[in-house]
Amino acid sequence: MPGPAPNLFSFQDTDALAKQLRPYVLRNQNAALSRHNTFRVAVSGGSLPTVLAKALLAPGDGTPEDTAQFSKWEIFFADERAVPLDHEDSNYRLLKDELLSKIPSELGSPNVHTIDEKHVNGDPQELADLYQEELMRSFAAKDSVKLPVFDLILLGCGPDGHTCSLFPGHELLREKDAWVSAISDSPKPPPKRITLTLPVVTHAVSIAFVATGGGKKDILKQIFDAEEGRSLPSALVNQGGGEKVSWFTDHAAVDGVAFPRRGSL
Repeated sequence: MPGPAPNLFSFQDTDALAKQLRPYVLRNQNAALSRHNTFRVAVSGGSLPTVLAKALLAPGDGTPEDTAQFSKWEIFFADERAVPLDHEDSNYRLLKDELLSKIPSELGSPNVHTIDEKHVNGDPQELADLYQEELMRSFAAKDSVKLPVFDLILLGCGPDGHTCSLFPGHELLREKDAWVSAISDSPKPPPKRITLTLPVVTHAVSIAFVATGGGKKDILKQIFDAEEGRSLPSALVNQGGGEKVSWFTDHAAVDGVAFPRRGSL
């Protein structure tokens, strides 16, 4: 893998992974708060919200450095499905059920930027345009900055190597200008979705993947070890983000992967 390489961390199980994900996220939070007193984070769905909740809702040591200051978080979605917010396919609903609804009141409430569910039954491009406007209200007008800079983007990796709703071989991988794009032909249901584009993902200050389970080992071997895996969306994030990218995996997910991995941050 030429250029600066991503960081690959591997842990015994999901509990050990969550214990290491916590300080990683909170270090990013604290750095962001010192920069601009807000923490802008994008999250995806899948198993990520469950692991994130395990990491962030665990009891801390009581120090400011080890405290999630949720009242200063702005949470966006790396991708979302064109469904109502209470639908079982909604990434917002998943995050709400796993994390948001369980945050203790003393930690405050994050500002969560959802899609406009009044438009879920129409053209997904309209949904994408409205979400891009939502980003512009928090980051900057699109004519004043080329790309928004998230403090942290938290991603999953599908068994086909997709991340966000960026799928292998899809034309959206070539999008250079939009911040948020629509997809109407997702190979995974539901077909209509919106997603952050690849340049937005790789422009973040920090990018983390969470990938666990033996079902991921074949695709991670392709992403990290094989030439033919270089065009997969998750591998494109590695190439574009380099050392800003950290993978949090369990041993089962990287069984047989030759790329060097570490057991601690």
